[in-house]
Amino acid sequence: MQQVNVGPVSFGGSKQLVLIAGPCAIEDEALTLRIAEGLKEITTSLGCELIFKASYDKANRTSVTSFRGLGVDRGLRVLERVSNEFELPIISDVHDVSQMDAAAAVLDVLQIPAFLSRQTDLLVAAGQTGKPINLKKGQFLAPWDIQHGVSKIASTGNENILLTERGVSFGYNNLVVDMRSLVIMREMGYPVVFDATHSVQLPGGAGGSSSGQRQYVGALSRAAAATGIDGLFWEVHEDPDHALCDGANSLPLKQVKALLQQILEFDAAFKQGGQGDISDD
Repeated sequence: MQQVNVGPVSFGGSKQLVLIAGPCAIEDEALTLRIAEGLKEITTSLGCELIFKASYDKANRTSVTSFRGLGVDRGLRVLERVSNEFELPIISDVHDVSQMDAAAAVLDVLQIPAFLSRQTDLLVAAGQTGKPINLKKGQFLAPWDIQHGVSKIASTGNENILLTERGVSFGYNNLVVDMRSLVIMREMGYPVVFDATHSVQLPGGAGGSSSGQRQYVGALSRAAAATGIDGLFWEVHEDPDHALCDGANSLPLKQVKALLQQILEFDAAFKQGGQGDISDD
């Protein structure tokens, strides 16, 4: 198993799962800082490692009128402030090769969005930065097919790769999660993250935007934790019903502590039972 280190945070083996969390997109600086502060307090109190996630630019929104974030320059400045003030590693989506240098100068982990998981130039450019890469499996891919994206990154000599499951398309405007994919992808030798909040998304389900079913985030998170995943990905907002991006599938910040505590108990029960390898027969 390849261990991936993001500063003081480590993914892999029988280590406790890491939480990757934050708002879908950076709406404004003050809100982003409040969410980061809240998540830092929660994870510190529970002894869980945290990587803060927020997108400076959501280039894959459903509609041309959808909110995308603050843009590369302003958005990265906000993320840099989060990193400095709360001493947190940060992760964000990189949608285009032209953003790579600026993003790599600020981010601790570069995230490849699911829709772009086959884009060769993007994957190679990300690998060449030497930064850890979170490769999200496309909604259109079988779990074994992500190996081709892995190979593109690894061709640069960069093996610091996380693989994220975020559901697979199941008919129109719907996603399902095959928990076997968590096992299959981890057998490739890289840490696996489960993106619970995007897995309950209903792509394009609200017409000009996506909808979601956040009431199932807990159930899917518990199921994934019971397989021994290395990381858990949640989109979190103070007021999801009024969020400018992915509110329908985001968790309210006030609910995070109780649910995370439960998830960590599932994680510990599996890993402390000597079953740190989810490919166990």
